[in-house]
Amino acid sequence: MSFNPRDLQRMQQQMIKAQEQMAKAQEQMAKDLANMTLQGTAGGGAVVVTMSGDFAIQSVKIDPEAIDPEDAATLEDLITLAFKSAIDQAQAAQQKAQDSMVSSATSGLQLPKGFGF
Repeated sequence: MSFNPRDLQRMQQQMIKAQEQMAKAQEQMAKDLANMTLQGTAGGGAVVVTMSGDFAIQSVKIDPEAIDPEDAATLEDLITLAFKSAIDQAQAAQQKAQDSMVSSATSGLQLPKGFGF
């Protein structure tokens, strides 16, 4: 199998362009995630954790009805579950954004025969 040097040169140029697009896409993704608002809830809304897509905690709300001095363990569990829910959403948002970024940065690459993935 032989390759035309022009094909390799074109592929190098495409890779440089893809790297530039990837860097721009990463910057945009970071901004989008920072501006995203996600909410994790537990206990039917008794505890609500709000965070951004980059895991910055914005607020924690606890319904006064959920506060029972005799049963702190239940409230602790609800808080833990609400945080886990918010974190799961942030991780899913990051994965989706990353998949989209990679897809858009690599679309249009024309690889010579034998370089397919």
